[in-house]
Order: sequence, then structure tokens, then C-alpha cells
Amino acid sequence: MFNNLAYHSSVLYRDFTSYTSETLEKMGLHFGLLFFLIYVGKHPGTTPSDLTAALRLDWGHSQRCITKLVENGFLTKEKAGRCYRLDLTDKGREAFEISHQVFFDWDEKRLAVLTGEERETLFALLRKLN
Repeated sequence: MFNNLAYHSSVLYRDFTSYTSETLEKMGLHFGLLFFLIYVGKHPGTTPSDLTAALRLDWGHSQRCITKLVENGFLTKEKAGRCYRLDLTDKGREAFEISHQVFFDWDEKRLAVLTGEERETLFALLRKLN
């Protein structure tokens, strides 16, 4: 079909999004919230400002997503001095583990056709592009 990076990137992105959404829907989440959970899981006590900057998001969108995660019991948002701190609830920690694992599971599924050497070459080339 097409032999360019943009095409292959978009096909892989759609496949990853679909695979991830299928897993997350079971917990009442959608793909857009995946990175919020992972960031807070890896940075407990982070502020909404730090999370928004790290994920390179629009402030309003970020706040709506945080509010949704708090309302649905995945995050806590506690006042700490002049700012708020975000942490995972027990439900959030479970969702974090599943969300984090989905990356490895999808990689294993998609990369199964490659040898170990081909995988190393692919990742070396991707690191070079990034």
C-alpha cells in the first residue's frame, strides 16, 4: 500500500488504541485517560500543573479528565498548601497496573513476527528518529 512512516505510524496507533480501549473499557475508562493514570502512578503526589505540562495537554482538557478520574474513584485530589496533589486510589492502582501492562502485552502481540535481532534494530532506529 503506502511505504512511508506516516502511514505505518497511523496504522500502529489505531491498532494500539483499539487494543487498549478494549482492555480499558472493562474498567470504565477510555484511551484518553490511560496516560493520566500512568503518569500519576509513576509520580504519586504530582500536581495537576505538573501532569498537564508533562503530558503536553491543554489546561481545560486536563482538568476535565482529572475531574472525571476523581469522580469515578480512580484518583484523589487533595489540597496541599497552595496546590492540589493527585494520587491513585485502590481502584486507580488496579487500573494503573492494567494500563501499564497493556503496553507490554500489545508489544508482545505486534512484535511476535520479529526475531530478537529485528526487534533490537527496530528500537534502535525508532530511538534515532525520536
